[in-house]
Amino acid sequence: MGNSLLDIIEMIAKNDEYAVRYDASMKEVLANKQILARILKYTLEEFSEIDIETIINNMDEPEISSIRMEPGLTNTGKVKKTSEEDNVLGEGKIYYDIRFSAYIGKQPIKILINIEAQKSTDKHKLGYQLDNRILYYLGRMISAQKEVEFVNSDYDNLKAVRSIWICMDTADDEDSINRIHFVQDTIYGKEMKLANLDKVQGVIIRLRKNSNLKESENKLIAMLEDLIMRDDSFSIKKKKLSEYGIVVDLETERRLNTMCNLSEALIERSLEQGLEQGREQGREIGLKQGQEIGLEQGKNVINSLNLLLINQNRFEDLKRAVSDKEYQSKLIKELLENDTENNSKQ
Repeated sequence: MGNSLLDIIEMIAKNDEYAVRYDASMKEVLANKQILARILKYTLEEFSEIDIETIINNMDEPEISSIRMEPGLTNTGKVKKTSEEDNVLGEGKIYYDIRFSAYIGKQPIKILINIEAQKSTDKHKLGYQLDNRILYYLGRMISAQKEVEFVNSDYDNLKAVRSIWICMDTADDEDSINRIHFVQDTIYGKEMKLANLDKVQGVIIRLRKNSNLKESENKLIAMLEDLIMRDDSFSIKKKKLSEYGIVVDLETERRLNTMCNLSEALIERSLEQGLEQGREQGREIGLKQGQEIGLEQGKNVINSLNLLLINQNRFEDLKRAVSDKEYQSKLIKELLENDTENNSKQ
């Protein structure tokens, strides 16, 4: 195809039913624990040596942003369930695409994780730099823990937070995974031991926009590009997921099938819009050409009239016709009638 699936989604209005439903279905597919486990393993150092099955067994059930909770409940009391909503008094409310907790170690350490599916990283489209938004999300994930994960000044119970952004508009040679984290620098004197600088981390996974490319050398990027960037059929995507070691159960199959059906609907919708735009442009071009032809024909008629009046020494009529359009039209009509009569006599 000439356009990538991302191009098609961007061409369709963002409030279009199919575009909105596709966005929601893509998040449902990404929220599969088998996929999330691979994202954690290949982007976060603390999970890199843990096998996929163990990661899955130590994850809470992911929450997806299509699920809504009543305002004010997120930070009320001691809660175990992680909501996709973050509501801090006086700071407004934001919704995370996918949010869940994962645990590592024999004495499980809890890590709060947020996954965001981001179509664009272009500042001109977004109106801001993406890294600023990531830092804001990380800040909110920290501040929202008070009275939830810890109370009063018990800051040692602050949980580590990870915000992972899957970005989908990268150039052909820019697929990459980038980590944002705190770095300690000693400006003067002996270095101070700070053991908790790793509590806050952001990750940007950059997928290539063009779907007709050689498979990425990075295993995670290759899987995500096959899953959400290519407009392959359901059967092809299902086969590829199996090749990546993902068990496609009935629920995964349902979510994947829904996403594929919606991507096909988006392609059809874009074709319909393209045809309509083509027809509209054709009408505009036809109208413009008609106007140009009409203008040219009008010039020829007026030139013929002027030449006839000069040949007949009707200079007063010529002078009046220049300034009096009504009189000019009358003379043109007379010219056409005489021309018709002469042709009929011949």
